[in-house]
Amino acid sequence: MKYVFTNASLLDGRLNEKQKMPVQEHMSITVDGEKITGIYRDGEAPEEGYTKVDLKGRYLMPGLINMHVHTIGRGEAPKPVTGKVDYKAIFSALTATEEKKQQTLQMILGILKMHLYSGVTTLRTVGGLKDLDGVARDMIAEGKAEGPRVLSCNTAISVPGGHMAGSVATESASVADALKDLDAIIASKVDWIKLMITGGVMDASAEGEPGVLRMPPEMVKAVCDKAHALGYRVCAHVESPEGVRVALENGVDTIEHGAKLDQHMIDLFRERKAAHICTISPAAPYALMPDSMTHSGEIGQKNGGIVMHGIIDCARACLDNGIPVGLGTDAACNFITPYDMWRELDYFVKYDKVSHDFALHTATQVNAQILHMDDTIGTVEPGKCADFLVTDYNPLDDFAAMRQPAMVVTKGRIIDKPVIDRLPDVDKALDELRAGI
Repeated sequence: MKYVFTNASLLDGRLNEKQKMPVQEHMSITVDGEKITGIYRDGEAPEEGYTKVDLKGRYLMPGLINMHVHTIGRGEAPKPVTGKVDYKAIFSALTATEEKKQQTLQMILGILKMHLYSGVTTLRTVGGLKDLDGVARDMIAEGKAEGPRVLSCNTAISVPGGHMAGSVATESASVADALKDLDAIIASKVDWIKLMITGGVMDASAEGEPGVLRMPPEMVKAVCDKAHALGYRVCAHVESPEGVRVALENGVDTIEHGAKLDQHMIDLFRERKAAHICTISPAAPYALMPDSMTHSGEIGQKNGGIVMHGIIDCARACLDNGIPVGLGTDAACNFITPYDMWRELDYFVKYDKVSHDFALHTATQVNAQILHMDDTIGTVEPGKCADFLVTDYNPLDDFAAMRQPAMVVTKGRIIDKPVIDRLPDVDKALDELRAGI
């Protein structure tokens, strides 16, 4: 189809010399198939042969890019539990038989559809069940299912007792095991490689332990060296200063979550040309909500605060030193839905003291640059893919304008007034958290 979107208030994803993203009013954008072919003042765009879409002054911006997604759940509020949760058994059951695997694939496709309907037109999955993220990616790319552009890590690499080991990550007991697992992951057709280098909030057994180093440095180096030699980039779950140092010293390309940096780590970021992916969304509920809602206990709440402040400090230090910072939500964690990317932008403004303009620029053009895809996505420019998010109100005044998109366009295909299957209890809890901060 050929479309001309008229009467648009355009936010093109780019910052000007004053670090602002000015609203360009009364604009028309022409699209032929998947590509943007031109940007004009209203009344100057060609109309013959085009289907006209009058946006009536609504705000058109690049589709959002979510750098950190899991597809194993919808982000439901946690329920009280007694004893340790056996994630390995829970997730193994989802692929135990071919019938179960197909049911899980349909669940994943439904979750990816929700990401798209919220305005996320590209995302990266960073640890999933076997090869199902990649299968879903291919079905979407082939037009067999509806969803965003997906870059997949499939299963991550962990160690026995490591973060998510045996569920959405391997249990590689040695360097040789890790390299063998890497071969199998690459054979499953991935776009990135994911490592679980440290522990996390919910698998810590003591206060101050969420980022304990689990993966030995020699394993990190061996996997990164081989992955890079084969043309793959590596992202890593890291939630402590020691973990950041080990990751960067041994070749990791993007630090997921992060921790407080010293000068050596800042220098390593620069030398490696690495980036930080800021994910405040999963830590904020555990740090800021009462235990009656998170059921994490005193240790979980304190560890949530440690991780949250480490992520914020890491992002701020990187920004202050010219190191790229991207945004991701860690969707599928409790309270992190497939439709709330806007909340991560909101946290970025609140806690890292950036402007709304800079946050939207980060979630679009900067994320595209970190993915090395900024020649295709991330801004509204001729020649790039027609991936748009359209809102009724200006998101630079309040990111909640993105809460219910007026329209989403993916590769030139229009989804008008997308219907989002929401979780009302989670929405209420997060809205109350937002009002309180």
